[in-house]
Amino acid sequence: MNVLIAVLQLLVAAAFVSIPVVRHCYGAAAMAGAEAELERQGVRRTALAENGMRFDAGGHETAAPVSVAVIMTALAGLNLADSSWAGTLTWVFQSLVLLGNCVILYSQLTAEQSVRSAFARKGDPMLARVDVEALLKAAEVAFPAWVWTLQNVRHAVVFGASALALLTLAVA
Repeated sequence: MNVLIAVLQLLVAAAFVSIPVVRHCYGAAAMAGAEAELERQGVRRTALAENGMRFDAGGHETAAPVSVAVIMTALAGLNLADSSWAGTLTWVFQSLVLLGNCVILYSQLTAEQSVRSAFARKGDPMLARVDVEALLKAAEVAFPAWVWTLQNVRHAVVFGASALALLTLAVA
């Protein structure tokens, strides 16, 4: 059982590492596309940076998924070592990963609304008139089509592997 759980945790770790890798490879192009779209709309190119919006692998876009990957890898090690703490820590962290991935999925599904709201809260009339759908589309085209498939596979792996790891613990 512990070997199965460890393998599932390593799959989750790999899924989370894919996020900053993709952002590192294509994020700068996505940012350039978004900034060009802002310029096309007559908005200053720096508006995204001023509001903490980025498409690259900097900041929490790398720290958070890498932290999850490290924790999942450590848990896998504990499971492989048959540590007495493995079960308890797996319950805690695997549950947090499930919940965290729900938040990630929600934020992806509501990105346009979130950006529009963030711009509106700034009280800047220039930001309020940004066509957010066009802005996000301009960033999106910088990522190859397979990235969207990878994103769906990543979600399936995280949800499926986490649920299976917890189910395996429950029946053990």
